[in-house]
Amino acid sequence: MSRTGERSGAGTPPDPRGQDRFLEERATYTVKGAGAQPDLEAGVAAIRDTVRTLRPKPGVYRMLDARGDVLYVGKARSLKARVANYTQVKSLSTRLKRMVSQTRRMEIVTTNSEAEALLLEAQLIKRFRPPYNVLLRDDKSFPFILLRAEHAFPRIQKHRGARRSKGNYYGPFASAGSVNTTINALQKLFLLRSCTDSFFARRDRPCLLYQIKRCSAPCVGRIDEAGYAELVAETKDFLSGKSGAVQKKIETQMAAAAADLDFERAAMLRDRLRAATAIQGSQAINAAGVGDADIFALASKGGQMGIQAFFVRGGQNWGHRAFFPSHIEGETEEDVLADVLAQFYEEVPPPRTILLDRDLPECELLAEALCTAAGHRVEISVPQRGDRRRLMAQAQRNAVEALERRLAESGTKTRIMRELAEFLELQEPPDRIEVYDNSHIQGTKAVGAMIVAGPEGYRKGQYRKFNIKTAQTNDDFAMMREVMTRRFARALEEDPDRSQERGSGVWPDLVLIDGGKGQMSSVKDALEELGIEDVPLIAIAKGPHHGREGREVFHFPDGREKMLPTNSPLLFYLQTLRDEVHRFAIGAHRAKRSRAISASPLDEIPGIGPGRKRALLLAFGTAGKVRAAALDDLKRTPGISEGVAQKIYDFYHPAG
Repeated sequence: MSRTGERSGAGTPPDPRGQDRFLEERATYTVKGAGAQPDLEAGVAAIRDTVRTLRPKPGVYRMLDARGDVLYVGKARSLKARVANYTQVKSLSTRLKRMVSQTRRMEIVTTNSEAEALLLEAQLIKRFRPPYNVLLRDDKSFPFILLRAEHAFPRIQKHRGARRSKGNYYGPFASAGSVNTTINALQKLFLLRSCTDSFFARRDRPCLLYQIKRCSAPCVGRIDEAGYAELVAETKDFLSGKSGAVQKKIETQMAAAAADLDFERAAMLRDRLRAATAIQGSQAINAAGVGDADIFALASKGGQMGIQAFFVRGGQNWGHRAFFPSHIEGETEEDVLADVLAQFYEEVPPPRTILLDRDLPECELLAEALCTAAGHRVEISVPQRGDRRRLMAQAQRNAVEALERRLAESGTKTRIMRELAEFLELQEPPDRIEVYDNSHIQGTKAVGAMIVAGPEGYRKGQYRKFNIKTAQTNDDFAMMREVMTRRFARALEEDPDRSQERGSGVWPDLVLIDGGKGQMSSVKDALEELGIEDVPLIAIAKGPHHGREGREVFHFPDGREKMLPTNSPLLFYLQTLRDEVHRFAIGAHRAKRSRAISASPLDEIPGIGPGRKRALLLAFGTAGKVRAAALDDLKRTPGISEGVAQKIYDFYHPAG
């Protein structure tokens, strides 16, 4: 399969322009250059043009290539002195020379202090993912437990993302699984509700959670507001590290109930006590006496680095996570750890104590920046003795073991990629694999799905969904043609010459289709109509037994078919890719069906949002009655102005 030009193995992420923590309008400007090819002299000239305009003030600088993509984000105590260093070519490393040779312009943001510059640098690195910065590769936000405060009977729930709801947040937890396990145990221990407010308001009898003793049923008055508030207070104490006092209180209540021969209540309290013991017994490390702290240890081997993090809150271990930063070539271990910490705490609120296994060159600056972001004092230290030192030793062992597992897995994946290239007759192992599938029910609510994978695993930030528009019948082939036409027409528009370097472009090295000969023919025809004939294609169809025990058949564009042994690691890898796109497509289809089920005819009226729709339904009961309502009745509806009432009436009565 011939190739024209270089195709890249990674998609260009969208350029987010959300609201920034710092206002750039006051001090941002661009110095433009010319030339798209790497040119060291042109890069140095562009940087010198920028240096002439700089002053010795703190701030953040961005290096951009000829297309405007961010190459590097850096901070400086003195912008003029720091940026000028890049013009001293002889003292630069090979990596930095390569970066300078691609630089054609710079963007500068001045800040009030170096600590503010550090925070802005971390924010911009997370936004732009520059190829020359150390990157914390972690696409998911960390989960928290949220105890909401907007209701007389607060709800306990898992939470991700921005913390806009009123209430108490506890975390971060290392994974969603650890949050779910903890919430289940807390429900057994404190009997707090987890249902939504609307579900709570509609209940007229207890739900199943009450029957299995995971809720106190405040929705139907099985517990009053004062009694529920006591449970909420105990929950806060437990999550804040006062678990011993809570357990002792439950033990006292259990003994009193037994003395009063109230054996049913004593049994209930016994179950709550067991739940408390289960939570504490699930801790992987003994963190008693540490309070609130994050523990970080770094291991380095074979040109890779791994960072192990333990999250301790209230003396309880809330899980651990291993990080494997990228773009670390030529960086010291201390600099990598500092960059990872700055990016990690860009979204996660820092605790009062951060324990590290080594000293950092700008430790005081990092602590000052985190203190500014958190609003409380943050201490960064290297433990030397006692319980903290024992915790650090365990974190160091875990860091080494996690890195060794990573290296072993990388070796296996590298071997699988080589086997994949050989089996599919590719010139080199693929870096970007795109996998496609469709999901629908008899042609309705059809959705196309694309997942992206590479040697390092799934790139979930680059997954895409396609709402099928033209194929209205139960025609999988037409749906696949539409998806491929839309996908690659956009690729041709964004990068017709496929000139981007490997690792940063939009063109795949391999397209894997879930289907057989028909799907392969549809995809091939769609690409040929676009003039694309050199993208490697393969279709994977289930074997004669239609399952894991069957032998999948791989269809090539020229009509050939191949099979792999049932015990082949390569076959298992390709099956996992097919299963992942199948999962993603089904999830997208279900979400589309759910939206359609909950949709209202009122959604079609311009200018009618959730608030006005709620007001109309409260006043008239159904969308049909809104349609039949007279104009005067619409005007009398609370929350609906005369102008909006006229719009609604005109929408349903266009003739007047």
